[in-house]
Amino acid sequence: MASKRAPPVWVMGLTSLPLGITGAVALLIVPQLLAALHVPEPRIAEITGLALLAGFACVPVSPILDVRFSRKTYTIAFTLLGGLLTTLSLLELENLALLGWLLFATFFSVSLAVAAAGGWLGSLVVKTDDSRLGAWLTVANIAGFGITAIVGTGLIRALPSGFGALVLGLVAAAPALVCLFIQGPPPDRRLARESFGQFFSDLMALVRRPSVLLTVLLFAVPAASFALTNTLGGLGRDYSASERFVSLAGGAGVTVAGVIGSLLVPRLADRIPPRALYLGIGTLGALFTLSLIVLPRTPGVFLLAMGGENIAQSAALATANVVIFRTMGKDNPFAATEFAILTAAVTVPITYMQVIDGHAYGSGGLVGTYLTDAGLGLAACAAMAVILILTRRRFEPAQA
Repeated sequence: MASKRAPPVWVMGLTSLPLGITGAVALLIVPQLLAALHVPEPRIAEITGLALLAGFACVPVSPILDVRFSRKTYTIAFTLLGGLLTTLSLLELENLALLGWLLFATFFSVSLAVAAAGGWLGSLVVKTDDSRLGAWLTVANIAGFGITAIVGTGLIRALPSGFGALVLGLVAAAPALVCLFIQGPPPDRRLARESFGQFFSDLMALVRRPSVLLTVLLFAVPAASFALTNTLGGLGRDYSASERFVSLAGGAGVTVAGVIGSLLVPRLADRIPPRALYLGIGTLGALFTLSLIVLPRTPGVFLLAMGGENIAQSAALATANVVIFRTMGKDNPFAATEFAILTAAVTVPITYMQVIDGHAYGSGGLVGTYLTDAGLGLAACAAMAVILILTRRRFEPAQA
C-alpha cells in the first residue's frame, strides 16, 4: 500500500531533473561548444547519437534495480554518478573519442536513476496521485532541459575554466539529496537466496503480460510522439525567424509550454482513462499540426508551432507516465525494470519519426513534413483506438 507519509508529488518529481539537465548538455551545449572548436557537424552528430543510444542500452541492465539494494539506493547512486560524468564530459571536449563514451555513460547512469526512481516512487503514492506524479516528473525533466539550454553555455563561458562544468554537474547530482529525505522500502534480497534462472523466468513472465505488451505497442507506434518538437528548431528560416528568436522560442518558450502541457494532465486523467487520454492528445495534436499548413509563415506562427507541439508532447509524456504507473501497479517486484522498458518504448517513435520527418521535408518541404507527421499520427491513433476497444474488457479493472 502507498504510504501516507510520502512527500508532495512535486518533490518526488525532482528525481527526473537530471534527465533534463544531461539532455540539454548532450544535445545542445556540447554541440555548440564543439562547433565553436570547428568540429565537423557529422562528427558532432555521431557523438550525440552515441549518447542517445544509452536510453535503450540501459534496458537489459535494468533488472539489477529490482534486486540486492533498494531502489532508493540505486536512485541516489546513479544520480550522483550521472552528475560526476556530466562534469567529466564537459572537461573532455577536445578528446572526441572519450567524449562520446562519457556522454553515453552519463545518459546510461541517469536513465537507470530515473528507472529506479520510477519503480520506487510509484509505490509510494496512492493510485489517484499517479497522474500528479507523472506530471511532475515530466515538468522537472522539461524544466531541467529548458533552463540548462538557456543558461548552460553562457555559464561555462563566463566562469573560470572547468568551474562551469562543475556547477552543472553538481546541479545534476543535487536531486540525490532530496532522495535522502524520502522513505524507501527495504532492499530485495532475492538473488541471495534464489537462482538467476528463476529470477529471469519470473521477469520474463511479467513483461509478457498482455497489459505490458499492449502498453509497449501503444508507445512504439507514432500515436503521440510529436517528434516535430526536435525538427522545428532547424526550420526557423522557413518562418523568417532569426537565430535569436529561434533560441528564445526553443528555450524559454518550450519550457513554459512544456510545464503547461504537463500540468494539464492530472485533471484530465482523473476523468479519462489514461490510454484513451494518450490517444486523444495524439489526435488533437495531429490536427493542430495539420492546421499549421494553412497559417502564414511568420515568426509569430513559428512560436505558435513550437508552443503547440511542445504542449502536446509534454502532455503526452506526462500521460505516458500515468499509463506506466497504472500498468506496473503497486507492490510490483519488477517495478524499476518495467518502468525502464516502457520508458524506452516511449522514445522509440520520437527517434524514428524525426528521421521520417526529415526525409519528408527533403521531398515536400514544410507541408510535406506536417502532412507526414500528422498523417502517421492520426493513422496510429485510429489503429490503437480499435485495439483498445477490442481489448477493453480485459483491461477495465486497471482503468489504464
